[in-house]
Parts: sequence; C-alpha cells; structure tokens
Amino acid sequence: MHDDMPLTGIRVLDLTRIISGPFCSALLADMGAEVIKIEAPGEGDPVRKQGELHEGFSWYFANYNRNKLSVTLDLYSDEGKALLAALVRKSDVVVENFRPGVMEKLGLSPEALKALRPDIVHCGINGFGTSGPYRDRPAFDFIAQAMSGFMSVNGEADGPPLRAGPPVSDLVAGLHAALGIVAALLRRERSGQGESLSVSLLSSMINLLSFQASNYFASGTAPLRNGNDHALVAPYGLFETADGQVAIAPSNDTMYVRLLNALEMPELQAHPDFATNALRMRNRPALREVIQARTRQRQTAYWIEQCNRHGVPCGPVLSVPEVFEDPQVRDQQMAIDVEHPGHGPVRMLGFPIKFSQAPCRLRHPAPALGADTAAVLAGIGVGAAELERLREEGIV
Repeated sequence: MHDDMPLTGIRVLDLTRIISGPFCSALLADMGAEVIKIEAPGEGDPVRKQGELHEGFSWYFANYNRNKLSVTLDLYSDEGKALLAALVRKSDVVVENFRPGVMEKLGLSPEALKALRPDIVHCGINGFGTSGPYRDRPAFDFIAQAMSGFMSVNGEADGPPLRAGPPVSDLVAGLHAALGIVAALLRRERSGQGESLSVSLLSSMINLLSFQASNYFASGTAPLRNGNDHALVAPYGLFETADGQVAIAPSNDTMYVRLLNALEMPELQAHPDFATNALRMRNRPALREVIQARTRQRQTAYWIEQCNRHGVPCGPVLSVPEVFEDPQVRDQQMAIDVEHPGHGPVRMLGFPIKFSQAPCRLRHPAPALGADTAAVLAGIGVGAAELERLREEGIV
C-alpha cells in the first residue's frame, strides 16, 4: 500500500456546521485531505452538544469531524476576516453551508475568493440553491424531504407521507458536494482553473426520485406510495415468517421462477393470474397472500438460506444493534473503535469506500474546540504574543 491517500496534499478550509457540510468535509478528510474546521470562539459547531453525550462528549460530533483540525475564529470581526483571507490563500478548497448571501457579507464572494487565490475551489451547500424564489429561505432535512416529492412517495399506500429516518437530504447533499469538489480539483489539474459550485438539499433530494420522476415525465401520472412494495415489480417486499419478517426482492421473471423454487412452489408458475410481471402487478394482493401463507410456515433463517441457495436477493430486517453484530458488517469494518484523548474509546462508523492501494484511515480523532488554532495560525505568520492578544479580544 502507498502512504499517500487519494487527497493527500489537498487543504480544505471548512466553514460548515451541523450535518451536510461536516459530512462532506469528513469524506474528504477520510480520503486524506487536510481539513481545517473553522468554529466560533467559545461556541463551536452546535453538534458538539447534540446526540447522546458520553461523559459530556458527543459521539455524533466525533463521527463527522474525525481527521479534522479545529481553529476558532470570529468571522464577523475585521481581524478574523483578515486571518480567514490569509488561510484561503493557502487552501485548495473552501466549503461552507451558509445561506446564500452570507459569504458575500463576510467579504468572501466567489469573486473575492478567486482574487485571494485564482485556482480556489469553492463549494456552497444550501437549502434551495443560489437563485430562485426560495433562495433565502431556511431549510432543514425535513423540509427538503417534504418539498422534493420524496415524502409523497414514501409510506404506505393508505397512509400519510413519511420522512425517512436518517437525515437523507443532508447526507446526499454532502455526498454530492464532495463529488463536485473532487471533480473540480480534477478539472483544475487539467486546466489550472478554480471553480465555484453550489449544491442544495432540495435538488439533491429531487435527484433521488429515480424512476418515480422518469415515469411521471413519460406518463404524466403522479407516482403513488407503495409501502414496501415495488412500483414496477411483483412480488417484492417484506413477507411474514414464523418468527418475524424476511425481505425478498426478485426483480425479473427469471428471479421470480427462482423464488418459486426456493419456496418449493414451482406449480405457481402455471397460475394464469401470475404468468407475467404485468399480471403479478395487477394481482399483487392475491399473490402476496399465496406467498405469505408459505413463508409463515418456516422461520426467517430458513427462507434466507433457501433464497440465497437459489440466487434470490433476500435478507432479514435488522435493528441497528443487530447490524453491528452482523458478520458481513464486521468483515467490512463499518464500526471502528478510536481512542480519543480525554474521552477513552469512542465507537463510530467505518469507511464505506474500500481503496485497495490507499485506504481511508483514521489519522486523528475529532479535535477539541480550537485545539489547532495556534499551529494553523502560526503557518500564516501569527506569533505567540499576537495569538494571546487575539484570544484576549475574543477573535480566536
């Protein structure tokens, strides 16, 4: 394995907080970027005090801010702005999740950033985009899920629209932002030019609508909620077993035949109501009852073994504790334990991208508020005496 990670040598100035931005910068940090997290003196990222606190320490914060440095800086003071400008000159990327217009108030419009460093990559994450009638509205995950159409297709057919449990819009916006930043850096390698890009929670969620949007564009018919059923394929979903439920997802006619063999019901192939997917969709409730009458006869583990033996996608419905005890999840190291100075062992999520030559790794745990202020500011010429004055005046 090479010592260099994919983004080694890239410096990211991180002006974000809460979830969308910190998730974006965490992805970059996990791939080797030097991420300098700018936080308000005395306050810091609000997530430092959110989630389950273990002896006063947020493991939620630890998860999204590992591999970063923390610098405290009052961005609304003249000296704070000057120090930030000096840091911009020495950075490759600036990522922020302010509302549109705030960067301009800080004197850091895309044009101002370019004047400080012509090849800078700037990424802004926001609720609705940098233009349009909703530009200045506040937005959180719940609002983006509601306004994107996502909630309208999520839930049972006879129930209300539902939000997804995890903060999907924050996470997918952060993922899109990280992808956009890496693409802009790659383009910079070829052209020498910087870039300013914008990612919104709303657009990111709309981009997840997949075939629901495509079908609407093609037919003009609004997609409906289907619960755990698939909008295009039957049978598909959760089926009751003798001791719980099993998720089964045969996606085509071939897999449907395999499922019938796994269920030891090959005679169902000849049933005229279920001969094609179109017929199975039309008669889905009846087909579900036939299949579920069979799955209720044996335990979940039996049907998982049967389906896997016949090449049918299937799986148990696991709780969060069960997920992290699962042997496949353990093999993929999706939970890692990190020794955190002052807080002992901290468990957090692992790295989903598995590089063969330069794997993601935890280089250092999430920093204490302002832990790296002196070292980072020394890199732009701030000496010990000046740093002490800045601290006394509340600028750092």
